[in-house]
Amino acid sequence: MAARDPYRIRSFVPDFDAISAEIAARSRALAARSMMWLGSPYGTGPRERMDILLPPNLRHGAPIHMFVHGGYWRSGDKADYTCVAAPVLAAGGIAAVVEYDLMPGTRLPVLVDQIRRAAAWVASQARNLGADPARLTVSGHSAGAHLASYLAATGPSDQHPPSTPVAGFLLLSGIYDLSDIPASFLKDEARMTQAEAAAWSPLTAHQHCGPRRIVALGADETPPFHSQAARLHRRFAAAGIASDLMLLPGLNHMNVVLDLADPGQPLGQALADLVQSAR
Repeated sequence: MAARDPYRIRSFVPDFDAISAEIAARSRALAARSMMWLGSPYGTGPRERMDILLPPNLRHGAPIHMFVHGGYWRSGDKADYTCVAAPVLAAGGIAAVVEYDLMPGTRLPVLVDQIRRAAAWVASQARNLGADPARLTVSGHSAGAHLASYLAATGPSDQHPPSTPVAGFLLLSGIYDLSDIPASFLKDEARMTQAEAAAWSPLTAHQHCGPRRIVALGADETPPFHSQAARLHRRFAAAGIASDLMLLPGLNHMNVVLDLADPGQPLGQALADLVQSAR
């Protein structure tokens, strides 16, 4: 029997579709009861948009948080991840859930640039929204964690290095070494080239800088996610960057999102604390 591809999450999470449906349902429920702006543009492209959610009792100078969804760079919709804003709102923060273009129609460097431009837009509009741009934090899940990491990292051939200060990161279940992706099950779905994988792997990034990171993952994730999270945590430590490695018992690559979206669960509480403590 051929070995299962450790990146094909569906092979390891039997209730993949049920979890995806629950994430989307929680997102619709939060959107229905929240004050929000849909599709705020950070660029001119049709997917260069974000949804912004405001807390019930917004205070001037509030923290602001940006979330980047996953989908292996080739799928995903911001509307299905609105639920991640729940801990942000509970902490009195403003949440921005970002959309971006998808591979293979768009190349990986463009996606990195879109997330950087999205963060710059959030920072530039923070005061208009009632937030303090110095209190910007960022999180991402899976491919979103990969993209978010480049808000404080530079690739070896980076043409547009990051310029938006971020006060803290939560990187969840990320892919930080892309070398296996071009030959994985994503070969025809994302069509990532070996050159892209070499140029945009956080573990071999030219430089990491900036604030504290929380590097989190579920204990039931497949081996590459464990090894890459541990290596990235060590890379941050070697660079003198404060980093917490957070392993979540009983959770896999999918249901970690439900934990992240719940202020009453450990990961959701960690997100709320990150948002609230940003200065």
